[in-house]
Amino acid sequence: MSQPKDAPVGTKTHYATNLFLKGAIGLALTLPYATRVRMMGWLVSTVVAPLAGYHRRIRSNLNFVLPDLPESEVKRLCKAVPDNAGRTLIEIYSGQAFVERAIKAPIEGPGLAKLEQARAEGRPVILVTGHMGNYDAVRANLIHRGHNMGALYRRMSNPYFNEHYVKSISKIGTPMFEQGRKGMLEMVRHIKGGGVLGILTDLYHYYGEDIQFFGKKTRTSLITAELALKYNAALIPVYGLREPDGLNFRIVAQDEIPHSDPITMTQAVNDGLERLIRENLEQWFWIHQRWKYPDENFKNVKINEE
Repeated sequence: MSQPKDAPVGTKTHYATNLFLKGAIGLALTLPYATRVRMMGWLVSTVVAPLAGYHRRIRSNLNFVLPDLPESEVKRLCKAVPDNAGRTLIEIYSGQAFVERAIKAPIEGPGLAKLEQARAEGRPVILVTGHMGNYDAVRANLIHRGHNMGALYRRMSNPYFNEHYVKSISKIGTPMFEQGRKGMLEMVRHIKGGGVLGILTDLYHYYGEDIQFFGKKTRTSLITAELALKYNAALIPVYGLREPDGLNFRIVAQDEIPHSDPITMTQAVNDGLERLIRENLEQWFWIHQRWKYPDENFKNVKINEE
């Protein structure tokens, strides 16, 4: 299996993990679309999540920022969050079958008019998004609508999995810009040419700024706001939400963030995402360690699977 010269060296654990995931994905892809999506959601929620410690991480994050959440709701989210993650994974590998669902998604919110206005003016657009529902539904939908939509992505630590994962997300649409010197240069050319760029920024960023999210400070990347200011791009938060049937989507395009300074603009993005998450708790990826809280918050979490 070929890898770029600067790719991280894969370990035996990486290799074994990739074999398992690749096998599960391959098996799922033999099934009808709706069946495979439901099956992968169930598999990740019921089998993978307990083994990988996802339930403990979800509980720990919820305990940190939403301590008054009823236990019944916490239990529901421990099942629903990994289910959404599993569905998202197999959807990305489903190629055209997924794209056909995504392009049918209606777009709501004031951001759509701002996006179309920017296109008419030849102005670049930075679409800031997060791990809500299926974020690639937005990319597929906007490419279908004729937008020159590119995306910045981060190489996964597992090089074996990363190789076929990148191929899969590239089938949804290109260009794709890998985080790093070469990818950043290509990304800047795309923006200068009046393109649309999608960036996920709801992860903890070591070199970011401490900005409020669910009432707690957490390091957040300022890249979207900085790019918008530097290249006079419209900064628009947009998210692909999963419909109640678990198979279809709707896209929420929030209002354009006014240009001011990177911290103020990024705080506005965080605030908008938080409001959306509170309305759709099961659709955000609570598995990520978004906040770096004391270890005791994680160690003291008790798991009750009943």
